Amino acid sequence: MLGKAHKSLGAKYLGHGLVLENISFSWKAGNKALENCTFSIPRPGLWMIVGGNGSGKSTLFRLISGIIEPQSGQMFCSLKPALMLQNPDHHLLLPSCGSDLLLSLPLGLNAIERNKKINFALEQVGLKDFADRPIHTLSGGQKQRLALAGALLSQSNLLLLDEPTALLDPLSQKSILKIVRKISRESNKKPITALWITHRLEELTYCDGAAIMRQGQLGQWSSGEKIISKLN
Repeated sequence: MLGKAHKSLGAKYLGHGLVLENISFSWKAGNKALENCTFSIPRPGLWMIVGGNGSGKSTLFRLISGIIEPQSGQMFCSLKPALMLQNPDHHLLLPSCGSDLLLSLPLGLNAIERNKKINFALEQVGLKDFADRPIHTLSGGQKQRLALAGALLSQSNLLLLDEPTALLDPLSQKSILKIVRKISRESNKKPITALWITHRLEELTYCDGAAIMRQGQLGQWSSGEKIISKLN
């Protein structure tokens, strides 16, 4: 996906999965959500964005995922994004875990290949042997992990997580954090980049880098600990 960057920006940032240069976007009501927003993700891993309501975080994710397009500026993305929202029920459509994950698989697989991929994805997110489990019996944390398994099965390598722990209890919050961090750090053959929006400062201790978003602009990447200290 080249957005409005085209080949020149892709050549300039060869080796970067995602680059934004001077991106601006305003909604029809006149509210400016992004203003000259510039940043890049230097390598795969778990990267976090923290910012207040109205700072432009969710608009940024919708732009990266292709739901909206920048009104000015350039964007280069060589990765396949998958957007994960706060409420996992917005992602889950079919009655059982295995049947819902079928929707994320590429076409052309036989039954054995489909089952193998589904079982592996479920194991990755801590839901081993859940293929036949009815979705309505899952907890909120398990549903969010199932949504994550669907993103992985879709062969996405850029996970856009928009406050995925907002509706979860503390134990489930830590579970999702640990799983995403593990996936982003241990997927050597198929590197995965996770970009995570949060308002919980304690979550920043899990990331490879964090940045503050204010008034439609993203600051420099720093360690989670430094961002916590700055905001405190």
